[in-house]
Amino acid sequence: MALSFAQKEAIVAEVAEVAKGAYSAIGAEYRGLTVEQMTNLRVEARKAGVYLRVVKNTLARRALEGTDFACMQEGLTGPLVLAFSQVDPGSAARVLEAFAKQHDKFQVKVIAISGRLLDPSEIGTLAKMPTYDEAISLLMAVMKAPVQKLAATINEVPGKLVRTLAAIRDAKEAA
Repeated sequence: MALSFAQKEAIVAEVAEVAKGAYSAIGAEYRGLTVEQMTNLRVEARKAGVYLRVVKNTLARRALEGTDFACMQEGLTGPLVLAFSQVDPGSAARVLEAFAKQHDKFQVKVIAISGRLLDPSEIGTLAKMPTYDEAISLLMAVMKAPVQKLAATINEVPGKLVRTLAAIRDAKEAA
C-alpha cells in the first residue's frame, strides 16, 4: 500500500523530532526475521526507552537532514530498522546487541553518536556505556574516596594513642 504525501510528511516529521532529542542512533538490517521476532524486538526496545521504527530509506534520509545523525545517510541502504536512544547513549546498543546475539540474520549496519559515525563492530563498546544513574554513582564514588581516606587518616591518630595507652596499662598491670 502506497503512502500519501501527507503520511510521508508525518513520518518524516516524527522521525526528525525523535532524532533531534536522541543520544545515539543505530540502523540494522532485519531481512529474514519473522513478525514475531520483530514484535519481541519492539517490546524490548519499548522497555529500554528506545524508539524503534522501520522507515523507507528516502524518508529516513530526509528526516535525518539537519540532525546529529545526518552522517548516517550514506549507510541507509536495504531494509533497515532505525533505533534511537532516548534515555542514554547506550540503551539502543544494549537492546540491539542482545537481539543480534540471539538472531544471526539481524545485522547492525550503521551507528552514530553525537554526529560521529562509528563502525558497526563498535556496538559492544557503545552498549557498555554506563546509564545516567550508573555514571552518577561512579562520579560519587570517585568524589567520596579522598574524603573517606582523609577521615580514616585523621581518625587513626587518636586511635593509635588509645591503643598505645592500653598497651602501657596492660604492661603495668602484668608487672
